[in-house]
Amino acid sequence: MNKITFTEVLANEELRVYVERGDALLGTLGYTDHSAAHTVKVGQTAAHLLTTLGYSEEEAELARIAGYIHDVGNMINRVDHAQTGALLAFDILTRMGMPPADIADVVSAIGNHDEGTGSAVSPMSAAIIISDKTDVRRSRVRNTDFATFDIHDRVNHAVVDNALTVNAENREILLTLTIDTSICSVIDYFEIFLARMLMCRRAADTLASVFGLVVNGTRIM
Repeated sequence: MNKITFTEVLANEELRVYVERGDALLGTLGYTDHSAAHTVKVGQTAAHLLTTLGYSEEEAELARIAGYIHDVGNMINRVDHAQTGALLAFDILTRMGMPPADIADVVSAIGNHDEGTGSAVSPMSAAIIISDKTDVRRSRVRNTDFATFDIHDRVNHAVVDNALTVNAENREILLTLTIDTSICSVIDYFEIFLARMLMCRRAADTLASVFGLVVNGTRIM
């Protein structure tokens, strides 16, 4: 079996359609954007985390793949989407000819990315968790009527700047946010994202690193 590249996965019509349909389903339910704009970003950020912290390019390439398809299970249902997505990915990547060891790494990262059921079980899964949970930004909000925003819409819309940086020497992964507090308070942010930030902290432990959070110039974590 040959190594499957991120470029090949990105060009796969079946996966492209499933990512799009998963995003459409979440749009119907009122969730923020989960399109390829989000999933490709997750994969690329995860790859950057790994290479910066000294992991191999091979692991980074698998992280790009896992990130791109990590939300494919939303095509079926938001509930348990990590597990259904892992099973879908297993089938498709097997048919594409990916080696079993690579499939195992990718599907375990997909199956463990959700804060309700997952945990960092490998460096790749840790990188996917951090990349996914820190992608908070105004452009992910679909709702254009501010008067009908729910708290998730308000929190994402309030984030006017987002920077995830990695310091390899200090092994620190730092999320720096600028939040418009006229739209959303810092307390509102934590009401929605506390479990996700704690998951990021535990994921950073798996990468032998620390996770930090700065909001509006104040270090929170």
